[in-house]
Amino acid sequence: MTEDLLAKAKEFENRTLSHMSTSDRVAASREAKALILSINEIYKETKDSNLMDVMKALTEKKRKIEKRLKGTPLV
Repeated sequence: MTEDLLAKAKEFENRTLSHMSTSDRVAASREAKALILSINEIYKETKDSNLMDVMKALTEKKRKIEKRLKGTPLV
């Protein structure tokens, strides 16, 4: 279970963000959220610092995607 989640997280981290449509960005953001929450459930039980590092990396990538989705303020 943990190895499968870590493999998915690694694959997600290695994806490129360029040339993504808006719907692709929304899907990627939702996938990142699901991965983070799944890893968090395992982290609560094991307190493994490696899992925390993976969650931080996924969160950073998710923030970049969401920043691009929301855009910059026009004012």
